[in-house]
Amino acid sequence: MRENHFEEGKYWVSPYNFIPEVRKELALPPKVQIHDATLRDGEQTPGVVFSIDDKIRIASKMDEIGVDRIEAGMPAVSPQDAEAIKQISKLGLKARIFTFARALKQDIDMALECGAHGVIIEVPIGYPKLVTQFGWSWEDVFRKSRDVINYAREQGLYAVFFPYDTTRARPQDLENLCKGIMAESPPDSIGIVDTMGCATPEAIKYMVRWVKGMTGLPIEIHTHNDFGMGVATELAAVTAGAEVVHSCGNGLGERTGNAALEELMLGLDLLYGYETGYRLDKLPELGDLLAELSNVPIARNKPVLGSGNFIRESGIGIQYVMHDPLVMFGTHPALTGRSGEVVLGKKSGKASIVYKLEQLGLGEATEDELAEILGQVKQKGIALRSILDDDQFKAIVANVRAA
Repeated sequence: MRENHFEEGKYWVSPYNFIPEVRKELALPPKVQIHDATLRDGEQTPGVVFSIDDKIRIASKMDEIGVDRIEAGMPAVSPQDAEAIKQISKLGLKARIFTFARALKQDIDMALECGAHGVIIEVPIGYPKLVTQFGWSWEDVFRKSRDVINYAREQGLYAVFFPYDTTRARPQDLENLCKGIMAESPPDSIGIVDTMGCATPEAIKYMVRWVKGMTGLPIEIHTHNDFGMGVATELAAVTAGAEVVHSCGNGLGERTGNAALEELMLGLDLLYGYETGYRLDKLPELGDLLAELSNVPIARNKPVLGSGNFIRESGIGIQYVMHDPLVMFGTHPALTGRSGEVVLGKKSGKASIVYKLEQLGLGEATEDELAEILGQVKQKGIALRSILDDDQFKAIVANVRAA
């Protein structure tokens, strides 16, 4: 595991992430895998529908980036979903292919027919779900789960037990369920699922330690982003020993979405020092593909993928954006396949004008011309309530020089 906060031309994050006083508090596992659920949970985004060809393209790009596990869908949803999983399983990807399943043997059979390596077996455990939605007790959940887990493992599938809405479960229900499962039908791993995105990082860390202590199993963490903490809570889970994080590309998913794949990748690699080997430079390609196929645009200021992440309008430090970007950014734009950009508007300074003149091949300007051009750029930016394009800037320069 890497413990440096700086690498020339790549990143410069906080050194305090790696000091002994901080690291000794962490229970980081030797390796963390990413299980991406974009093709299933991401498609749960209202209005999003991926075709079979879409899913093949997305899975192939994720494999190119290095995603460890791909949840290719839930075959019980439709014949088209099942066919997509079958075709993805035949691609020969390095990623292991998983399906999503109810606690029903027929869903396990469908996973096998689709050629999956593993299966996520979902059951409810959150108290609001049990009492209101299903009218079940923890005993009902246990009885429905036990034989299905054993059946999946007997068939050679990697079985992830996925008691969802875990963070709203009554402690006694979750404890009884875990103990019952471990006594009669231990899975390969168990998920802690923050279905409503309502747990704090501290609560998640507690639950990871608690469930791991009860079961001795690898822990998988699956969170949603209702309070804007999906990525933070998953990384918190890793610091308590969780070995698998679940994600969706571009943060797709129901309501506010799931923990974002691209943000988890950078967090694991740069902030915690895992030498992941992920192709971070390919992330914009995946982001653009998902935005196109989902028809859900990427916000300009979205972490990692936003088009405005490496744009500088303010005149302060403008010289570093292009020539020494780690002074101005935590990651070098090139790390994620990007480049820095200087734009002009209300907040520009003289250095911005000098840079733009040189970039556009407009020659040098006198001090008086610079002052006048800058003044007009600021006025134009205020009037537009936006930034200027190159043609607008050229018109201002021509106007000043003609005066």
